Amino acid sequence: MKELTSFEGVKCANCTTPLEGEYCHHCGQSVHSVLRPVHGLLEEFLETFLHIDGRIFHTLPPLMFKPGFLTLEYFAGRRVRYIAPFRLMFVMCLLSLFVIHIDTDLITSHSAEQKQQKLLIGQGGSFADDDDTSDVQHDLTKKLAMLDAARADNAGPHGNPALISQIDATEQKYRDEAKQRLIDLGKSPAAAASTASVPVPTPEHENGYSKATEPVHISWLPDFANERLTLLRIHIVENIKALSSGSLSSRQEAKERLITNLFGALPGIMLVLIPVFALVLALFYLFRHRLYMEHLIVALHSHAFIFASLLLFALAGMLQTLLTPHAHWVIYVLGTIQLALTVWVPIYLLVMQKRVYRQGWPMTVVKYGFVGWIYTWLFGFALAAAGIMGLAH
Repeated sequence: MKELTSFEGVKCANCTTPLEGEYCHHCGQSVHSVLRPVHGLLEEFLETFLHIDGRIFHTLPPLMFKPGFLTLEYFAGRRVRYIAPFRLMFVMCLLSLFVIHIDTDLITSHSAEQKQQKLLIGQGGSFADDDDTSDVQHDLTKKLAMLDAARADNAGPHGNPALISQIDATEQKYRDEAKQRLIDLGKSPAAAASTASVPVPTPEHENGYSKATEPVHISWLPDFANERLTLLRIHIVENIKALSSGSLSSRQEAKERLITNLFGALPGIMLVLIPVFALVLALFYLFRHRLYMEHLIVALHSHAFIFASLLLFALAGMLQTLLTPHAHWVIYVLGTIQLALTVWVPIYLLVMQKRVYRQGWPMTVVKYGFVGWIYTWLFGFALAAAGIMGLAH
């Protein structure tokens, strides 16, 4: 892209002020026109991307290995070389939550596959621990529901006939084991034989649960608000029922809904939590004569580091899940990385607090402990709120 090297006689198209550079010093408008060929826009995009990429290389190493460096640089006015604190925090937050979501899905699906495989080979648990006939019936019904879900997943033209035969054999095995357990508990053989015809519960009547619930009525709220609260309560009850005692497929769907809604709510919750954390810092360092904006920058850089660490931790966990079946030794390497991150995060935050606020070690450690304790409670409440919001959908 061609650039002007001399601006003599050139005036701003917006306010007619004589230009001395590429941007008007009076109104800020660029000398370059937005009306240009497509290849010009592509060149500008690549230039902007490379500029941001260059700032990433200047920002990420000190963010991870030099506690407080970026914050002190920002306070000193040296900001052009680095990504702005809010943008840095927000990008790290989105990336870390995205990777953690993928990692959680991988672990959940892997656990579900292991559970299904364990169930199909007849190791899903026996009835020996059931001390009552109702426990045997409930246990059998639960196992049959899981087998039915596995059968449905393998039905159709793309199903595995051998696997369905194995499912049928496992079902008959469970019925025989339940029948024998009922006989051992003193039930008559004729009555125990009826266990062989226990039907698999349908999702509509599973656990005897119906959507009909008592409506929420708060007198000082308008009708639409009460209706909304009633609907949210129905969703919460449905999701809890599905997570606790639903079939295999319904539990999997409920987990996916909860995880998706949880990670969808977390970015917004963190945007509220970070200013609150900055306020806590301002209260503990009230006599250090710092502006609230300075505490906010400390909070942004702290959270950017935490999210970057979570991103690396989740990437290591994801690689563990994917590579361990093929190369078992990677679990030691990636586990060491995760352990190092776990130890480094609290040390980093302590050193950062010491360097930024310039107090002695005893006072810094005391304030660090109180700030961490308060923030743990704040984050716990925020996480509980995100969980409730996840269950409510």
